[in-house]
Amino acid sequence: MTLQEKLLETIQYIHEQGVKEVEFGLILGSGLGELAEEIEDKVVIPYANIPHFPVSTVVGHAGQLVYGTLAGKKVLAMQGRFHYYEGHNMQVVTYPVRVMAGLKAHSLVVTNACGGVNEGFTPGDLMLITDHINFMGANPLIGKNEDEMGPRFPDMSKAYDESYRNVAKEVAASKGLHLKEGVYMGFSGPTYETPAEVRFARIAGADAVGMSTVPEVIVAVHSGLRVLGISCITNLAAGMQANLNHEEVVETTERVKVAFKSLVKETLAKL
Repeated sequence: MTLQEKLLETIQYIHEQGVKEVEFGLILGSGLGELAEEIEDKVVIPYANIPHFPVSTVVGHAGQLVYGTLAGKKVLAMQGRFHYYEGHNMQVVTYPVRVMAGLKAHSLVVTNACGGVNEGFTPGDLMLITDHINFMGANPLIGKNEDEMGPRFPDMSKAYDESYRNVAKEVAASKGLHLKEGVYMGFSGPTYETPAEVRFARIAGADAVGMSTVPEVIVAVHSGLRVLGISCITNLAAGMQANLNHEEVVETTERVKVAFKSLVKETLAKL
């Protein structure tokens, strides 16, 4: 089956579950999925039921689509994403973004939990993504280009929408929230970065490192979606603190989730 044929089947199934107009796609990262609980008039669709959808295997990821109204906007939220390190190829990792574009969403809000590389960051900070570095060793657009989905050579110079970022900054300022900004560097994982890799990332201009987001944003840009990216700095990267573990990631997102949820909701309301 071609990608187009798969998408048609997936979209038809999602429509049949009661999903209609979609304005914003939401991808909720580790520990951040709780925002989907605040969606009103919701339709919940487990990934396992959706044709051609993979299943999320990561702790802290619920593995379902949630559709409804959030902050007055029609949203389709992913509670749990797919990662390259789970063994999926890049086309599978980014398939949900294709689906969101096929459902006529105009924008994507992407979130993640990541490690802070910038020495001015502390665990619990929220960072607006201004740009990214793809260091994953792969690109979801490799292979035949489907011209009806997007251009062969997409321009990534303004991947993260500046006007959306400005709205998020205004919201943060109005709440007294010190929102950081920076460059996200995507590694393949699943190992955390070594101290040497973290020093390299800092020299390369990264403020945070993680194992997601980059492929999804590439496909979003290819599909013509506007993107807002927000990272939760859950820990300081290797060499900057004693050790690293996934429990700390979930624990830190738990601590900042109230600020995170209100930032996303109030920003959505103004977009």
